[in-house]
Amino acid sequence: MGGAAPLVSCGPVKKELRPVHDNIACDVCGRTILKGERTEAFLAPGGQRHTVCDLCFGRAEHAGWIREATAGDVPTRFPRPEPRRPLLGRLFRGRGRRPPTSIDGDDREPAAEEGPPAEEAAFAAEADPEAWREPAPAPEAPPAPRPVPKEPRHVRAVPTTGDVKVERALELLNASDHQRTIAGLARTLGQPWVAAAPDTAAPSMVNVVVAWELSWYWYRVDLGDEADPISLLEKGEELSQIDEGLRAWNAGLDADGRLVAGVGSER
Repeated sequence: MGGAAPLVSCGPVKKELRPVHDNIACDVCGRTILKGERTEAFLAPGGQRHTVCDLCFGRAEHAGWIREATAGDVPTRFPRPEPRRPLLGRLFRGRGRRPPTSIDGDDREPAAEEGPPAEEAAFAAEADPEAWREPAPAPEAPPAPRPVPKEPRHVRAVPTTGDVKVERALELLNASDHQRTIAGLARTLGQPWVAAAPDTAAPSMVNVVVAWELSWYWYRVDLGDEADPISLLEKGEELSQIDEGLRAWNAGLDADGRLVAGVGSER
């Protein structure tokens, strides 16, 4: 009688891992997810959702992805990745920062430097190097011109005696335009009275008064001034206006209308 065939033991049966779904793959390594393998959803910058296998969690986090389960703890908008700055920008950035200084053990933040940030300066320098080039030193101001010395006063020798002083003063008057004025008045008003005497307060000065009944002129002659020795001090219309000390009539006019000493008359 035939019995049932004995069971033959083939050893332990191995569990075969098969893909859960052919379309599910890790968005990091691209490997198809196997049955029973743990995965987790990650959010990339920009909000894109990715499936990541257990072996690629670290790579996803290093790339800036965050776990979807913890997405509520982070802001909804992800910061834009900062582009790598050019070498010139990094140099400006490094120079724009100074380490905090310690005063008596008290660490304080350094004062902010005025002007645009170093990054903006670097980018502007790359765009327009001439605009951000260090300005050339200002040229030194030319030395102030030396003041031109005034023309020295022309000084002539002054006579020592009174009579010589009077003669010299009358010569200077005759060589000036005042002589023509006196001669013109003499043709109309007649011969004038003339008084010429040294000034007691100024040794180089001589006072000369030329007077008529209706007019008089008081001149002062500086014998030491060669450039402009004669000045008209005063004039009037009445003889009584003349100071008593200036009425010593000791000169007059000659036939040519020139002043000469010793021809006057007392009045």
